[in-house]
Amino acid sequence: MLKVFYWSVCPHCKKAIKFLRDRGIPFVALDIERQPPEIVAKVIDVNGGEDWVVPTLEYKGKWCAGEAFDADTFEQRLKSLGVIS
Repeated sequence: MLKVFYWSVCPHCKKAIKFLRDRGIPFVALDIERQPPEIVAKVIDVNGGEDWVVPTLEYKGKWCAGEAFDADTFEQRLKSLGVIS
């Protein structure tokens, strides 16, 4: 299952989640502020080691760092993870 690490006030996260819902792509949304320290550390690592950036994606052990939402780029990220074809 696709995991989307998000922050409740992040507009890019809200757009990413809407994108997934509108297309019927199954996912679980995980609030970064409610994650255990080891998960937060992994999200920070995936995003270059400075701080967490959301929405960060994980699918079957493959990660994509967070970035500003752009529908075309987001779709390509989902393809690169193998979530969609």
